[in-house]
Amino acid sequence: MKIGAVFPHLEIGSDPVVLRDWAQTAEDLGYSHILAYDHVLGAVHAGRDPKLWGPYTEDSAFHEPFVLFGYFASCTSTVELVTGVIILPQRQTALVAKQAAEIDLLSGGRLRLGVGTGWNYVEYESLGENFQDRGKRQEEQIDLLRALWREPVIDYTGTYHRVDRAGLKPLPGRQIPIWLGGFTKAAYRRAARLGDGVIFGGAQQDGLAGLAQIRGFMAEHGRDPANFGIEAMVNYQAGAERWRSDIDEWADAGADYVSMRAMGAGLERPQDHIDALRTYWEAVN
Repeated sequence: MKIGAVFPHLEIGSDPVVLRDWAQTAEDLGYSHILAYDHVLGAVHAGRDPKLWGPYTEDSAFHEPFVLFGYFASCTSTVELVTGVIILPQRQTALVAKQAAEIDLLSGGRLRLGVGTGWNYVEYESLGENFQDRGKRQEEQIDLLRALWREPVIDYTGTYHRVDRAGLKPLPGRQIPIWLGGFTKAAYRRAARLGDGVIFGGAQQDGLAGLAQIRGFMAEHGRDPANFGIEAMVNYQAGAERWRSDIDEWADAGADYVSMRAMGAGLERPQDHIDALRTYWEAVN
């Protein structure tokens, strides 16, 4: 079982020295990976029809994951860099392929690309993408990403994409792992069919129940669970008495990774988040 740390985007601030210190502390302590969330825009919730039901608003701070990981690639050397998750259908597929390839090259092959469909239709509209067909488009996007990373020039015609004898240079030199996030049955089916792994971001028991569903869907598609990764979030705010048991519960379920999430734990200063990395690590190891 590998233990990573969720980048505390809401509370860490924007001082580049603090961001560097947080990432280097995670790496020096032995965390296996850093996981960062994604939102390009935050939207006002009031007066929307349909309502925006997600947890983030115009006041929620997010660092852009690919830019952030370019920075972390330069100030770390071993820790894996994981998007958890990039909202893929609101982004241009070829550009994501280029950005991901660049991060993987600059970090020495340390990127794991988590992708999902998201919930914020205002963000989709603002970025010029269709919210209604996001699930179907994401499936084609995954296929196109893999094609762009595999061949120097591709001729690709899909329902939503056309690449006419073009390609990336430089190529990443490998197939960057694509893990899928989500919490609906459709998302679980998609992960089971297309993903290299799954990232559970919600409550522990919900994730464990979702894992059982995914394994059922994988059996339908004849996929070997041994070749499929599992990651889940564990919460700092659960308290020290549960930290180890939460990890063990996921280990017993066959998970490969957990990520410690300290946002919302009442940590008031950026330094508190750096200190929390050490407190948690020493308690569970």
